[in-house]
Amino acid sequence: MPTVGDIAALVGGRVIGDPGRQVSGVAELTTATAAQLSFLANPKYREQFEKTAAGAVIVPESVQGPHAAVLIQCQNPYLAMARISQQLHPAPTYPAGVEPGAIVDASARCDPSATIRAGAVIDADASIGPRTVIGPGCVVGASAAVGADVLMHPGAKLLSGCRLGDRVILQAGAVIGSDGFGYAVDERGRREKIPQIGIVVVEDDVEIGANATIDRAAFGVTRIGAGTKIDNLVQIAHNVVMGRDCVIVSQTGIAGSATLGDRVVVGAQAGIVGHIKIADDVMLGARSGVPNDVSESGVYSGTPILPHRQWLKVAMAQQHVPELRRRVRQLEERLAAIERGAAPQ
Repeated sequence: MPTVGDIAALVGGRVIGDPGRQVSGVAELTTATAAQLSFLANPKYREQFEKTAAGAVIVPESVQGPHAAVLIQCQNPYLAMARISQQLHPAPTYPAGVEPGAIVDASARCDPSATIRAGAVIDADASIGPRTVIGPGCVVGASAAVGADVLMHPGAKLLSGCRLGDRVILQAGAVIGSDGFGYAVDERGRREKIPQIGIVVVEDDVEIGANATIDRAAFGVTRIGAGTKIDNLVQIAHNVVMGRDCVIVSQTGIAGSATLGDRVVVGAQAGIVGHIKIADDVMLGARSGVPNDVSESGVYSGTPILPHRQWLKVAMAQQHVPELRRRVRQLEERLAAIERGAAPQ
């Protein structure tokens, strides 16, 4: 088992206590044992930290001893915990090659170091990069391309012609490259399908959550920028262009041809209409409704969105609307009585 000193060296931390204490894994403050490591990243959990049975705890530099646990001080405990957890709990590995029960077209190109697990389907002219793992029940469509060190969890789909960069993660059930929602209305009011002949390009280091869907472009490319993280149950429509290092949280919907800049963060259940542009470094609160361009970076909330501080004032004022209505009604009654020439008792 690694020692606290080994772990501190991994993240550039400073040890307070015995650097030789060993830890075997990571756990929450409330459940960790003396053989485990935990972390304190938010001051609201200070009471749990004081009571924890963890053998070692990663803490901010502002937290000092003494403490029953060995402390590892660092600038960013949350980031340090992520890196340490990767070391203590590495992802499972699989032997290279094609497992029995997988279907690989003769024209597909699979790097010898890749793993194609049972039940996966690799269609004609598809390509699979080095050290990539294609999980059970996955589909890589005709002429699709998968980069190096990609992980497709069970049931993920990369449909025809679409491309994944290096180190992409598709969680279970994610669908990349389904048809965009495009129809033309005929003279009888019936909708006729518009062929969706574009593709999706997912750049390097993107993670896409379970059952998220990203539609292929009607023409051209739907693009997800490098480093972007997309949560479960997100819908991204055709021809959306998303910048680098964006974060899109669960149940968000982004309509067709919207363009998001770099480092845009979108809270849960937000809705973004099509054919608009959102600037770099915009943060949208949960359930935001975005009907127009957002040309300046900043934090926005509400439906339709307002700058966050302004939205807080509006939300607070809304709580007083019933009382305001009552007072207006009383004033109207007084005014009517005055106009009749008989002030109310």
